Amino acid sequence: RSFEYSQKNAVLIPVAALGIGGILLYWLRSRHKIKTIEMGDGWWGSGERPLKGKEDESIRPFKIETSDKEIEDLHRRLEQARYAQPLEGAAFDYGFNSNYLQKVVAYWRNQFDWRKQVEVLNKYPHFQTTIEGIDIHFIHVKPSYVPHGRAVKPLLMVHGWPGSFYEFYKIIPLLTEPARHGLNEADVVFEIICPSIPGYGFSEAPHQKGFDSIATARIFHKLMNRLGFKEYYLQGGDWGSRITTNMAQMLPQSVKGLHLNLVFTGLGGLRNMLSVLVGAYVPWLVGFTREDVRRMYPFIQKNFYQILQESGYLHIQATKPDTAGCGVNDSPVGLAAYILEKFSTWTDKSFLHKENGGLESKYTLDELLTNVMIYWVTASIVSSMRYYKENISKDPGLSTDARIGVHVPTGIAAFPQEIMHTPPVWAKKIFRNIITYSYMPRGGHFAAFEEPRLLAEDIIHFVRKVEKL
Repeated sequence: RSFEYSQKNAVLIPVAALGIGGILLYWLRSRHKIKTIEMGDGWWGSGERPLKGKEDESIRPFKIETSDKEIEDLHRRLEQARYAQPLEGAAFDYGFNSNYLQKVVAYWRNQFDWRKQVEVLNKYPHFQTTIEGIDIHFIHVKPSYVPHGRAVKPLLMVHGWPGSFYEFYKIIPLLTEPARHGLNEADVVFEIICPSIPGYGFSEAPHQKGFDSIATARIFHKLMNRLGFKEYYLQGGDWGSRITTNMAQMLPQSVKGLHLNLVFTGLGGLRNMLSVLVGAYVPWLVGFTREDVRRMYPFIQKNFYQILQESGYLHIQATKPDTAGCGVNDSPVGLAAYILEKFSTWTDKSFLHKENGGLESKYTLDELLTNVMIYWVTASIVSSMRYYKENISKDPGLSTDARIGVHVPTGIAAFPQEIMHTPPVWAKKIFRNIITYSYMPRGGHFAAFEEPRLLAEDIIHFVRKVEKL
């Protein structure tokens, strides 16, 4: 019997050890498995998705056009505008100062040349393609000359609200022709793809409820795949940051690198709140740098009062976008005030105290009004505002996909006038593979539009490091 018992043990013990070892190995592997956002599928066209027939995957050349009728209608509306008298000394503290607004509208009516700006917009190749039932607009710019030994890297750049693909017009030549613009040390040259978010500009608006950043990420992956790219770099700010982050979380194997000029992280969590309290006195203890402290404190003023002051639009757009939207969709003057106010205080917080909002210190009126016109001629302001409701009503803290780490190489350009500063120690909780983190010397929310050279240099610096990994 003892012999039989020992024989059974000789068999059972190794089997049990093998089983336990297998379970342990599976547990260890599952711990290190990278979580991803499920890609899924969608349909955003009008009505129900057709049961038969494959979607037209052709890529069609597109050209922006205008007409006398369009311009005459605009001029008539500008001429019939009504204005409210601003409070004395209010500057931009109550919103867009209507005294300065009248000057902007006078320029718009009498000097702004929309036909000329249409030519500017058409200087890069435009295309449309149908994905998930809606037409997606994008520009695709290839380098005219590639120096010997330099690789061309595809870079998808995504805008936000209230911007457009036009934000990237000044940075595109710096990235596609770096040597010509004094960026000779660059080892790479880019070809740039700039899509319009569905519901913005010349991309068709979704016809169904629920179109959020994850749906956008999926559509943009499909776009890049349709263009023949298997691997590519991503860049974004504002909603573009959220979309490209979701893209990196969805198909990390397709994303060579992610570059952001805005990072979405919440103040939630006891650890973050404690670090805020301790960081004011011993910043090194919680991983804050001197520059982090300079940008974050006094904390209540910079992270609650200023954000509260600048985020009224967000509450409206996250709850009842169609109500407010119908007014600015019908009035070009209202649309300009609504959009350009953001290009004032989001560029520099101190512009709040200037009678002209500091708008012309960083941009020309032609540049600003061209962006407004993209919303006006496409009647896309309402659908662009809905994007807030679709995202925030599901996830008020914009934190659901923050639980899924970003493991692709990441570069962050932190501009000092951004609405909120995210220190690297906080960013690392989501972005697990930060290759570069740059404290930019100047600039605000609309980085590519305002400081194209600074942003281009940082993108190039980041990609060079990734390529050497």
